Parts: sequence; C-alpha cells; structure tokens
Amino acid sequence: MTLAFASAIEMARSSSRLPGMDGFGLDLAEFGALLDAYFPGARSAYLPSAARAALVDAKVSRGLDEFDDLAALLLSYRRDDRRETRWLAYAVTACSMGEDHLWQDLGLPSRQSLSDLLATHFPDLYARNTGGMRWKKFFYKQLCERNGAFVCRSPSCADCSEYAVCFGPEEEGAWQPTRR
Repeated sequence: MTLAFASAIEMARSSSRLPGMDGFGLDLAEFGALLDAYFPGARSAYLPSAARAALVDAKVSRGLDEFDDLAALLLSYRRDDRRETRWLAYAVTACSMGEDHLWQDLGLPSRQSLSDLLATHFPDLYARNTGGMRWKKFFYKQLCERNGAFVCRSPSCADCSEYAVCFGPEEEGAWQPTRR
C-alpha cells in the first residue's frame, strides 16, 4: 500500500487532471493521518499552509464528478471500513486519472501486483472482472453500466499508444505490459 499512497500523492501534486487535490481526495485530517502513518515526518513537507487551504477548498469545490464517481464505486466495494482501505480507494481513484496503465501509475511492479491488491482490499469488485479486463477500463465500464451506458472508455485511453491492445480481444496472451 505504501507504493500506492506515494504514487497517489505524486499524481495529485503533478497531474493537471487533479487540480487542487494535493490530498488526492482525502480531507485534511485523513491526509495528515495517512502521512503520519506511512511517511512519518512528511507532514510539514506535504501540508504547508497553502496546501492545507487547497485541500479544504478542493473538498468543497473541486467539481470532479468523474473522480467522485470512481471513488464511490471503489468505496462501495471495499472489504472493510479500516481507514487504510478507504485511503487506498482514494489512491486508486487518483492514479486512475493518470496517463499510463493503472499499475504503473500506482508505482506497482506489475499488473498482477495491482490485481492482488484489488483482490485483497476490494474482493467483490475484483470478482466482477471475470474477463480479466484491464483495471481502468473495467472501472469505467462499471461506472457506465451504473449509469445505463454500456460503451465507454477510461479518461486517458484516447491518447494511449496501446489503445488497440486494451480495447481489442480479451483472450489469453493478447496483452503484454510495456514499461514506460
């Protein structure tokens, strides 16, 4: 989880798709608690006064329906109510806004590592992915199905050099990860 949290913090700080979300969707208290638990001593670096104000303002006015919808999806399927699982839902959501494959944006060593993480912390959602669909694609398909639409794609897919691979057939061996 530590890699996922570190990657989400960096994604929130560097992505134009997450304006004002230095805490990757967590409120100030939760983000501070995460920093204290996983990155002791980092609070002063990641929560200067300007960032604190941005975190508070972002929670009220960020207007990122896509982010909120994806976070709600993950939260609805979490295994338990532990704060770490909640933080992980937000970390996965933030990294889903990234440009690369989700496992890469989460800083994980492989797609299998992501699948293992999701199976552990979001087992019912993991079990729904019966076709082995790529995780970003799967999440957005779930959101579209919730809204009654059955054809949709994840936010960065149109610009991805592997678009044809991810939206091609799901048979065994059709996808090979490309490290960027």
